[in-house]
Amino acid sequence: MKYLIVGLGNIGPEYKDTRHNAGFMILDALAEASNVVFTDRRYGFVAELRIKNQQLVLLKPSTYMNLSGNAVRYWMKKENIEPERLLVVVDDIALPFGSLRLKPKGSDAGHNGLRHIQDVLGTQQYARLRFGIGNEFPGGAQVHYVLSEFTPEEQALLGDRIALAVEAIKSFCLAGVDTAMNLYNNK
Repeated sequence: MKYLIVGLGNIGPEYKDTRHNAGFMILDALAEASNVVFTDRRYGFVAELRIKNQQLVLLKPSTYMNLSGNAVRYWMKKENIEPERLLVVVDDIALPFGSLRLKPKGSDAGHNGLRHIQDVLGTQQYARLRFGIGNEFPGGAQVHYVLSEFTPEEQALLGDRIALAVEAIKSFCLAGVDTAMNLYNNK
């Protein structure tokens, strides 16, 4: 079976290590652990790998966060992937740093990348793995916060939290969303 795993983020060196690029960071870790590399393709950077009998197409959209739906729609059609085999990995300010929340469907919760995907696909019926980036910012500073880098204290823990997110993705593909939710939510 084939899955499309989409990590949301923004391209360019100025965004590389920012909180908003948590989706890119998690897919980079999965690709590195699997000894595959991303190549620059239409609408994004793509890598392919197999985990047991599952084929995963990893996508880091090059459309910038707010237009992510264009890349998702293109690659779903190109690879003939149904929404139930789509997983979008995204940062979430509503969750404490490093916590994970996998859901089989849901609203965009104010996230512009998820909103565009929902608008373009015409459905909320796809899984998403939310990676907590915390919300330690003063009122009105949300944009600056999500586009800032993790603190040194967070960076010390980031590798382990990203590794857990990688395991959650594998579990989603191998055991299904319900099992993966039970294993990884709120860890």
